[in-house]
Amino acid sequence: MILYIDTSSNFLYTGIVDKDKLVTEIKKEYGHDLSQVALPEIVSMFENTGITPKDIKKIIVVNGPGSFTGIRIGITIAKVYAWSLKVPITTITALEAMATSTTNDEIKVPMIDARRGYCYAAIYGKNEEEYLAPTYITYEKLQSELNKLDSYKVITNDKDLIKVDYKKIEAYSPNILEIVKKYKDKKDCNPHAVNPNYLKLTEAEESKKHVA
Repeated sequence: MILYIDTSSNFLYTGIVDKDKLVTEIKKEYGHDLSQVALPEIVSMFENTGITPKDIKKIIVVNGPGSFTGIRIGITIAKVYAWSLKVPITTITALEAMATSTTNDEIKVPMIDARRGYCYAAIYGKNEEEYLAPTYITYEKLQSELNKLDSYKVITNDKDLIKVDYKKIEAYSPNILEIVKKYKDKKDCNPHAVNPNYLKLTEAEESKKHVA
């Protein structure tokens, strides 16, 4: 069985997959309460299905980009489970999860608002080729990249994300089964080596950089 965890936004996306079948999942928005409810909700998910943590053989966790606090929550939970259960852990980006979850056969543009005129985005071709690697980019520069494309679909879970002249847009709802199936064989990491992938400096790091 594989445990999937994503707390990189205001949502808790988690689930358990066994032999390429989705056993259970949670896809719910908690906002600022996410830090308090994430672990209890995951524990309840185990209890409600009769599955124990010892049944888990691997963990896949989203390590960013997105909410700084949210990312740390998910990684901490995943690392504790992986270390205590002595099971392998692997990481993927939120943008990879978003691109995997859409069923369209067009060019995919997963996007997360980063405020102040910036976003986190990537561009994947119809055959999953990487036109733009996950990056922290201005809306202006991203629009310039999108203008080169004949067609594409933006995937986002930001309700008010309207700064880009979209051709098509799709509200993100993770397909946890497909995400796990795609990344279940990705190279494992040492739990202690799993770190957030913010794609940008934190505000404290930015301030320190400018001072220096």
